Amino acid sequence: MISCKGDLKTDVAVGVVKNIAELDEAISKAKPGDNIVLANGVWKDVQIKFLGEGTEKSPITLKAETPGKVFIEGVSNLEIAGNYLIVNGLYFRNGYTPTGNVIAFRTSEEKVANYSRVTNCVILDYNQLQRDNDDLWVQFYGRHNELSNSYLAGKTNGGPTVRVDLKGVQSIKNYHKIINNHFGPRPRKGGARGETIQLGSSFTSMSPSNTTIANNLFEECNGEVEIISSKTNFNEIRNNVFYKSEGSVVTRHGNYVTIDGNYFIGDGVNEQYGGIRIINTGHWVTNNYFFNLKGKSFRSPLAVMNGIPKSPLNRYNQVTDVVVAYNTYVNCSAPWQFGVGTNIAQADVLPKSEIRSARAIRTTVANNVVYNDKGLESIVVENDKADGVLFKNNIVDNQGMKFKDFDSGIIPASLELKKVSENILIPIGLPSDVEAYYGFDFETIENDLFGNSRKDSKSIGAVVGADFTNPNILDKSKYGASWYSNEIKAIDPVTHTVTKSEELQTKIDAASNGDIIAVAEGIYAISKSLVINKTLTIQSKGKAQLVFSGASNTPLFSLQPKGKLTVNNMILKGNASNYAFASLKENMSNHFGLTVLNSEISDFNYVLRAYKQSFSERVTFENTSISDCENGIELSEETNDRGDYNTEYLTIKHCDFNNVKQNVVDYYRGGYDESTIGGNLLVSNSTFTNCGAKEKNKRLFNHNGIVNVNINNNTFKNNNVKFVSILWGAKNNVESENTVINSGQIKTEENLVMTLMY
Repeated sequence: MISCKGDLKTDVAVGVVKNIAELDEAISKAKPGDNIVLANGVWKDVQIKFLGEGTEKSPITLKAETPGKVFIEGVSNLEIAGNYLIVNGLYFRNGYTPTGNVIAFRTSEEKVANYSRVTNCVILDYNQLQRDNDDLWVQFYGRHNELSNSYLAGKTNGGPTVRVDLKGVQSIKNYHKIINNHFGPRPRKGGARGETIQLGSSFTSMSPSNTTIANNLFEECNGEVEIISSKTNFNEIRNNVFYKSEGSVVTRHGNYVTIDGNYFIGDGVNEQYGGIRIINTGHWVTNNYFFNLKGKSFRSPLAVMNGIPKSPLNRYNQVTDVVVAYNTYVNCSAPWQFGVGTNIAQADVLPKSEIRSARAIRTTVANNVVYNDKGLESIVVENDKADGVLFKNNIVDNQGMKFKDFDSGIIPASLELKKVSENILIPIGLPSDVEAYYGFDFETIENDLFGNSRKDSKSIGAVVGADFTNPNILDKSKYGASWYSNEIKAIDPVTHTVTKSEELQTKIDAASNGDIIAVAEGIYAISKSLVINKTLTIQSKGKAQLVFSGASNTPLFSLQPKGKLTVNNMILKGNASNYAFASLKENMSNHFGLTVLNSEISDFNYVLRAYKQSFSERVTFENTSISDCENGIELSEETNDRGDYNTEYLTIKHCDFNNVKQNVVDYYRGGYDESTIGGNLLVSNSTFTNCGAKEKNKRLFNHNGIVNVNINNNTFKNNNVKFVSILWGAKNNVESENTVINSGQIKTEENLVMTLMY
């Protein structure tokens, strides 16, 4: 474990401070070795500036009276400047920062922190009210600072969770440490700017950072395609666990990153769980373990990108002088994918300066082990030729399926798996006649994945030998704050029965997350929006009918932050001017969700209206009829062309749309961006009749910029449109087995003209 030296003496107490005035006074008088103790309770709307001059042996400490019992809430933040300062045990919740960061290692451009540490803290759901209001939860400046043993989770607005900034000579070559933390779930953001950790920026990418990220657990960090984005030089990413996280460790800018001894764990199904993506020069990828990763392209186990010749700082530099050695891949998609991101086919819609044609050169892939339960067609995927890559002494069990061996640098073998734990299975039985290849500087790879010495070993793969001790990589007590756990005991849902209209909101308010509102058969007159701000199911056995007479442009169901609603077996009727479902117009500080099953929806202005800066991970309509509505499903208000969109997955299955006049399906993502999954639209086994009569652009489905579109086994009849859909051929847009009668056509355009984001 890596630790800071600055905790050798913390036994002198200034005393317990009970309000911001007492705190400010204590800080102004603090001397080396002092403890400033925040009284237990809620500290609301406080902007703490912790300045001081401690020493290596006698730091100044700002700590909770009881770790986890000091709650920083409201419009609050913490700034640190000086030397040898420690912050311990604070809990940020129920609020947001008034500045660009929740915790910053500086109080001004001139006053930064050095040799200082934030430890044993929690930041949870501490989001801006608007998704486009970007901020950072922890922002590093200065040198030799540390974030350790803390838990951070639930960031939904734009901006990395943690960023190391190198603006200013005092923050270059900083040797910061981000260690022993638990980065809990970060939901999909629905656009770029959702990294968990970002090291520098393209504009400082030529600077040395020397930051270490080690011994952390990244759990369900799904913000965007980059979990860690390294944009500076000489960083080390060691001994971390990436568990079911939709993205990759990416050497986005900058050079000479060491990525060693990490675990990348998928589920064998989700293609968004990634591994490592390589751009730029001089990286060493060693001793890593990849398990059950099925990602492709940008999210493949190892993605080596094509670069742009003479690339500007903020684009893609050519991969050169990279070593990928002593890694183990078990039951992954094609482990090595080269030429990722090549876009020569889009040359007619992109400027010359954007064409990624520079292939990897002077790159070595050696001493790796690959095992597959089911053989792969390709062990190496060449999106562009991998002719600049040297393959040496890699062993592959591909279950007898042939593959390209790259001048015998990839050797077939028959291996067995030895189970170390549920997520760690190590191939054994390596052929004894294949010894490790020793390239230049390979002697610097001194230890294996488990920390065993490689000295005098000729072993291949991430581990030496065949005797393994379970490292318990998913024991959450090893990471994060000592006083906090994100493990929640499952509770059986409670069913609340409703028999009268006036009971509905009362029962909704009384329910807990996951509960069921059972509506008895009958007709219920509803005049005010039903507020949904938790996870609930509203259902009936006999198709209870909710008749909404609320004002124009108001929804029957108001989907508010954290409001995730399932409607099952219900009849919903409007007055032609109001909505069935809608997000808030503003202050959607957290995601909503919507699933509609086995229901009937009619006579609304909008079926669903998601306003700008709102986001749902999933919107699903299944076995549902939608009729006589002015507008259908509206998810198109993110028009800033920065890659943002309103839902990750829009699914319509076995539904019947009749007389929906416009915006039948309106789902938009603008901007030429690859930092996200890019949206997913599935429309299958559904019928669309007499729809789109008022659609101005004469398209039944509008899904401009959505990367993954699948329209299959549907019937389109008598829809007064020119196009059912215009598909983006260069992306994953497909249609099949559809019946189109008097409804225009389904057209494919290979390349769509998109606004460049950068």
